[in-house]
Amino acid sequence: MRIRSALTALAVVLAGLVASSGSSAAGTTTTSAYCGITWGSVEKSAGALSDAPLVDVRTGRHDCYDRVVFEFAGPVDGYTIGYGETWTEGEGLALSPYTAGGALLRVSLRAPAYDADHAGTVPYPVGEHVANLLRYPTLRDVVFGGSFEGYSTFAVGVRARLPFRVLVLAGPGTHSRVVLDVAHQW
Repeated sequence: MRIRSALTALAVVLAGLVASSGSSAAGTTTTSAYCGITWGSVEKSAGALSDAPLVDVRTGRHDCYDRVVFEFAGPVDGYTIGYGETWTEGEGLALSPYTAGGALLRVSLRAPAYDADHAGTVPYPVGEHVANLLRYPTLRDVVFGGSFEGYSTFAVGVRARLPFRVLVLAGPGTHSRVVLDVAHQW
């Protein structure tokens, strides 16, 4: 009984410490989000299926996040991106054994990587590493998972499970882009 009472008292003290650690005497929060980032790490999904083909994949480093850009020859706004296993399109082969990083982002784009004649519009075979990520703080790998029945898949290896956001941008010209930003830290 004494142990239970002691544990209850300890829990109350710890709860008080945790509650007060992020606030000042006036009751305002003293901690701030890294670079103002409040994205979170839950799955993000939007848009519809498009027939505009994927034409380019590129990456970039920024002060607070690393970026992967998927460019399409026409309007595209459909995607599902979240942490978890990624499978090749049409085959169902897991990509995690072939993708560097401590965590894996599953990228499913609602657009093909082939044209109306079913000719590939990106130069990567299934399983190919599509970017050189040397000296990137967060990104570790981008692996093409294939394109099947209008969907294109990528495995994006990152250092750890970190916040990310997805943007859909118009341009250049008649093209559109689905942009994945992954924060360098929480």
